Amino acid sequence: MRETGPVTTDDGRPVPPVTSTSIVVLSLARRIETELNAALAPLGLTVARLGLLGHIAGVPGASFSELARMSGITVQSVHGAVKALVAAGLVRDRNARAGSASTLEVTEEGALLLEKAQQAAAEIDERLFGPGADPIRQRIGTAIRTAFSGPTPS
Repeated sequence: MRETGPVTTDDGRPVPPVTSTSIVVLSLARRIETELNAALAPLGLTVARLGLLGHIAGVPGASFSELARMSGITVQSVHGAVKALVAAGLVRDRNARAGSASTLEVTEEGALLLEKAQQAAAEIDERLFGPGADPIRQRIGTAIRTAFSGPTPS
């Protein structure tokens, strides 16, 4: 029988035994967020700003409350983040009047930046979950893509 050594990370540190699916997923999510933030930094984006920009592009007419729910942040934080996206020329409010509901849309510059950010995310996906990645992460990537593709079961 062949003996195997302790499981280690990519940099050789020992990995503690798995005790919780939630902890494993959270640890992986932190690694993904760190890598994605590093890839987005040259574009002037963070994961949070990318998410908000994507929500504005993908859900036309979404209210600040809806954007807050989708992003998992407060309405006040959405207002501040949208203000920064507007100042950067990535988003515009077609109905920017006090007391009126906003009508947010991504500008052409915002759409181009969103494409670049999505390409950066695809490169991270390939590195972390693609054919050259750790086999366990490959399986996780496949399971996630399968779970979130196509129609949901009734």
